[in-house]
Amino acid sequence: MSVGVIRPMLGNILVLVAHQDDETACAVLLQRAREAQVVFATDGAPASEFFWGRCGSRERYAEVRRTEAFESLAVIGASTPIFLEDPVSQAPFPDQELYRFLPAALEALTRILCRFKPDALLAPVYEGGHPDHDVCSFLASVVAQKFSIPVWEMPLYHRSQSGALVYQQFQVPSDGEVLLYPAYSELRRRDEMLSKYISQPDVRNFVSARVERFRPQPKYDYSQPPHVGALNYEVWGWPMTGAEVCAAFDACQATWMTSGRNTSMAAYVEFGAPNAKMSPLE
Repeated sequence: MSVGVIRPMLGNILVLVAHQDDETACAVLLQRAREAQVVFATDGAPASEFFWGRCGSRERYAEVRRTEAFESLAVIGASTPIFLEDPVSQAPFPDQELYRFLPAALEALTRILCRFKPDALLAPVYEGGHPDHDVCSFLASVVAQKFSIPVWEMPLYHRSQSGALVYQQFQVPSDGEVLLYPAYSELRRRDEMLSKYISQPDVRNFVSARVERFRPQPKYDYSQPPHVGALNYEVWGWPMTGAEVCAAFDACQATWMTSGRNTSMAAYVEFGAPNAKMSPLE
């Protein structure tokens, strides 16, 4: 695939990821983009003490992960990350629970788009690995429809039909994939980014690919789980099901596009979306 196809992602790109460390899965792209703004959709701290017990509290764990994110992105000289917050409470969204706050998350993301006017968005693929990853895919899809912004996607991890965890590969490959092959120096910087996440001792199991894969986001049916069979987070026994997440998508989709949120749309148009008529493949 030609460089021209991926050109929007090498310009001014907004990278929407769920958690602190997800951005390392596109570390090479972040190093090559002219301007990249990373947005973390959650605080990275789930409710279960299983995750934050070593830090003493969920709040302390969130602080640690936030600090690690700043240190990770500083390795490549990236812009200061943004943490998505509820526009009313100004509180970040909790890890694993983003699907419960879809209208507020969409409103917050819209405000960020109004501010940065990116050439393109990048979000995780809809793959059932983590509910927050799937929510980021949904959020990107909704704002793309509303504002005609090209959306690209990247794989993080999913559960295969055989039950194995698969990392950084699309569940269903397509001809539209773009592969970025890192230089040795880019891999070294990615490894240094990963080293900042001391709170995530297994992160190198999830981000170790020697190639980064991207493709234009297809049109998903978010009323259905991303694939048949058990989703990865269901296998892990987390307190939500794919059906519950999809029900939240349905409820949000039914109201968002006609809910009178024209103030945000008007603001975006006033600021001037630079690629309002650009197709994902331009």
